[in-house]
Amino acid sequence: MTLAVFDIGGTSIKYGRWQNQQLSQQGYFATPGTFEEMTQVMKKQLEKIPEVKGVAISSPGAVNVAARQIEGVSAVDYLHFRPIFDELEAEFGLPVTIENDANCAGISEMASGAGKQVQDAVFVVIGTGIGGAIFINRTLYKGRHLFGGEFGLMKPYGQTILSQLGTAVNTAKAFSQHTGLTINGKELFARADAGNEQAQQYLTAMYDAVGLALYNLQVAIDPEMIIIGGGISERDEVVAAIKARLYHYLATESIEEIMPEVVSCYYRNDANLIGAAVNFERMMG
Repeated sequence: MTLAVFDIGGTSIKYGRWQNQQLSQQGYFATPGTFEEMTQVMKKQLEKIPEVKGVAISSPGAVNVAARQIEGVSAVDYLHFRPIFDELEAEFGLPVTIENDANCAGISEMASGAGKQVQDAVFVVIGTGIGGAIFINRTLYKGRHLFGGEFGLMKPYGQTILSQLGTAVNTAKAFSQHTGLTINGKELFARADAGNEQAQQYLTAMYDAVGLALYNLQVAIDPEMIIIGGGISERDEVVAAIKARLYHYLATESIEEIMPEVVSCYYRNDANLIGAAVNFERMMG
């Protein structure tokens, strides 16, 4: 089956062709300002894919498949609380599936990536914010209000949410405010690598917050694997530092025997597109 796949983000929309379990014809365009503009740009990409049989979409927000709409909030506000499944199917003349972006990434990793051999796993995406997905007996758990996996709203220390404490973007902002400099996440890592003690301290605080959040997830869900995704996962030392913090918190309570395997995601930047395609194939049989 040949599918058109799209991954909608706040600044850009990635696309590709899915055929024989492979992605091709990949590219991206800037996220349009209106829903109508978005559908027209998508249609242009569809016209370039021969014999396309369906459209698989990874989207921000709480995707309510039963209600055929996207709830919650995101950076792309025109996606929400409209009959988006019906509108897109009418516009494209093709069946359409939509799933939350973090869920799509998790689906790809569980299907054939880092989690392909495990039953229970937690997928954590660390980007400009923090999200994720929970899999129990290899089944995606969304929760009663579709908020399963919204790890960024956790409050490790009871005050500030994890998305503020546990991302390189916001850690760099905090560093900039404290020092009077203006740097981004990559520059913060570069300073830490060069031996800057302040930068190292800020990153240590970030690792501590994420490690504590993962401790809470481990004792609550007890997965056999935690998969780290997002741009930060490409730095092996980051995953190693988070893993060490998690072990420390478990060992402090003498329960280090429940330490899960902690790994980087396998599909990196393609995870959302692949997961959207796998989701389509499962939904449409």
